[in-house]
Amino acid sequence: HQVMAAPNLLGSHPTFFILVGIPGMEKSHTWISVPVCMMYSAALLGNLVLLVTIAKERSLHELVYIFLCMLAVCDLLLSTATVPKTFSVLWSLSTQISFRGCLAQMFSIYFVFVAELAILLAMAFDRYIAICDPLRYTAILTHSVVGKVGVAALIRSFCIMFPAIFLLKQLPYCGHNIMPHTYCKHIGVACLACSDISINIWYRVAAGFLSAGLDATSITVSYALIFRCLWGLPSPCASPKALHTCGSHLCVITMFYTPAAFSFLAQRFSQHVPRHVLISLANLYVVVPPMLNPIVYGVRTRQIQEHVAHLL
Repeated sequence: HQVMAAPNLLGSHPTFFILVGIPGMEKSHTWISVPVCMMYSAALLGNLVLLVTIAKERSLHELVYIFLCMLAVCDLLLSTATVPKTFSVLWSLSTQISFRGCLAQMFSIYFVFVAELAILLAMAFDRYIAICDPLRYTAILTHSVVGKVGVAALIRSFCIMFPAIFLLKQLPYCGHNIMPHTYCKHIGVACLACSDISINIWYRVAAGFLSAGLDATSITVSYALIFRCLWGLPSPCASPKALHTCGSHLCVITMFYTPAAFSFLAQRFSQHVPRHVLISLANLYVVVPPMLNPIVYGVRTRQIQEHVAHLL
């Protein structure tokens, strides 16, 4: 792909960006789209079945399943914000995205990502109360409290991600509009600017610390307290049973944080990592966790297994 002549400008902003997909692997784009399509389809089917099952079965209208519904909605939004455009790029149907559309896509991705982090943290707190203070569980975690947690997660996501839009709008792009990616990311857009982007880099570090960093630390503390409670349980049979209730959540946390952490670290040391690896990792973390989360909860939760079988 050659750099196009400067497109029509809105001030110093390009009218559109051109997404070139995965540089160096253009001939394989069609083949790469096949597993992505399969994973996205599985994510859509699994999460929709999970949502319908929980919505229809009154016995599943407990707080732990409400959190699971929130997680499923976030998974659907996260993958749907990226994968359709990724298909369009990989299949060479449309590689253009408007400047505003690019910012909207970027905001949607990170907004949902940060909200999902908050939900995983809330689920860890839910397990902590259920295991370490079960007698007060219903008094502490009411539906009202869960609703407030959901609103707080959305407000936090907005407050963390809105500055990214403001910062990108302040940058001059000098007609640069070729982006080596399949969808819009904050630092990918910033790197097209023809001025210093130090503030954008520091913002990314700060946003990562205020979201993933603090949430991961809080989840670690929650499970440390849970394991301390389990260590002191009088019944030897109670500990494995209680651990089983945490197993699905721990699996989901691992699947969510691992590809995101690899992607973040790979970008941090990008001079040592091939660009096609960076972009492949970025595509994986928006489809793999959404695909696997409903499978994990379906396999490990007997109530969901039974109701899904009845639904199908």
